[in-house]
Amino acid sequence: MLDKETIFRLYNKDGMSTSEIANRYNTTVWKVISFMRRNKISRRTPAETLKIQFERKPLSFNKKINLNIKDNNLLIFGLSVYWAEGSKTNSHAVDFANSNEKMLIIFLKMLRKIYSVQESRLRVYIYCFANQNPKKLINYWSTKLAIPRDQFSKPYIRKDYKIEKVDRMPNGLVHIRYHDKKLLRQILKDIDIIASGLIN
Repeated sequence: MLDKETIFRLYNKDGMSTSEIANRYNTTVWKVISFMRRNKISRRTPAETLKIQFERKPLSFNKKINLNIKDNNLLIFGLSVYWAEGSKTNSHAVDFANSNEKMLIIFLKMLRKIYSVQESRLRVYIYCFANQNPKKLINYWSTKLAIPRDQFSKPYIRKDYKIEKVDRMPNGLVHIRYHDKKLLRQILKDIDIIASGLIN
């Protein structure tokens, strides 16, 4: 039997949907909605529903908890370079861009070893110049980063360039991307924790 306090808790505090509540009580969604209307239990907006659905989705990564000294150094270095060079404005994806091979490899190692990301969700985007060979660059970075070529987006090729800029980026500018808002949120939180610890 439906009762107001329980339905209010399940819907507003536990974040259950009307269909989940209906299944629990072995009734119909329409009866649950009618009950909520009669008892003045307001329903969520579509935006609120999407937010709850997002938060309830399982994580695509699994952060390592017990770190040894080497792991901790890797974490601090990886977070430091992301703080300096990573995107903080794109709230839907981790996006680290650099032309330095060692930085890219170490950042990616942090994602793999500390956050245990899903390999299939990694994406690479290359920014290069018209006098460079995009296919060769993709092959080069696919080998260096151990990421399959089919996970590389179509490169951006800049035609108006100066030769000195090409000399500074002989292998292009590489973006390592991982589309997961929760991972970005975790990385930014970890950056803040370490930075606050050093300041205080």
